[in-house]
Amino acid sequence: MKKYNHLTQRQRYTISVCRKEKISITQIARLIGVDKSTVSREIRRNSNSSGHYTSRDAEMFARMSAERSHQPRKMTEELREEITGMLQRKWSPETIVGYMKRRGRECVSAEWIYHLVRKDKAEGGDLYKSLPHRLKHRRRPVGGTMPIKNRVSIDERPDIVSLRNRFGDWEMDTIVGPCGKGVIVTLVERITKKMLMAYCPHGKNAKALARLVVALLMPYRDFVHTITTDNGTEFAEHEYIARKLGCRVYFAHPYSSWEKGLIENTNKLIRQYIPKSTVLSSLSTDYITCVQTEINLRPRKRLDFDTPKNKFLLYLHNRVALGC
Repeated sequence: MKKYNHLTQRQRYTISVCRKEKISITQIARLIGVDKSTVSREIRRNSNSSGHYTSRDAEMFARMSAERSHQPRKMTEELREEITGMLQRKWSPETIVGYMKRRGRECVSAEWIYHLVRKDKAEGGDLYKSLPHRLKHRRRPVGGTMPIKNRVSIDERPDIVSLRNRFGDWEMDTIVGPCGKGVIVTLVERITKKMLMAYCPHGKNAKALARLVVALLMPYRDFVHTITTDNGTEFAEHEYIARKLGCRVYFAHPYSSWEKGLIENTNKLIRQYIPKSTVLSSLSTDYITCVQTEINLRPRKRLDFDTPKNKFLLYLHNRVALGC
């Protein structure tokens, strides 16, 4: 039986470079001397939340996976009840594990928690409804165009935005109510994951929505460099937003939601509190504010299980102190 060897850091670096150059999986496999299924599995398992493969992230994910595989699985009744409580608060399995580790607590793996949720669903339980994706994964078609006057393509966006090392780059989207009635506009800062949201009583009216976006971001005007959004006609007044906030608005390619993956994932979190069947006009301003607060206080894996609120305030205070 052939012995399996884990990929080295050098091999992962080669995969990362080749992916950027759009070299095929078969050619990559030949370059690093492994089977193409190994390369395919590596990319699938160790790509980041935006679907991109980098050697740094891959090394981190592989190391975390190895650590989890050696952890003893001790599921006491007390731990089960605690995990169930966190799931009911709509925390993801990864968030639960990270939160427990941050506090020096023993915990089972995220995979084990998913197993617990699936078992509960099979037995008629509803824990799965607390997960952002409800154990479902969907694909969307690609292609098509959406004419918006003077739109600026994401291709022209500065590279520093993709690097995620500058505070003040935002993503924007909308949540639409049943039958297209009612709209909630959502914004999220790319480094800290701080989320802002508000109900737009005029629906997808571009001028009304633009004024609402400006009102939400005006308190942080000095920390708004770019906004990335999709090609919805509700964003047709992007020039007004850019002028009022002194920033640039960039548009992702049509049907390319991964190009603004953070806001897409954030909207999934919001949908845990505001299901698609919800009539948005029935929601009070206080409830929408509570949802925003709850999400901004939720520990995040990408923040080392700190909260978006803490991270945002830290960056904000640091920039103010430096006079940036």
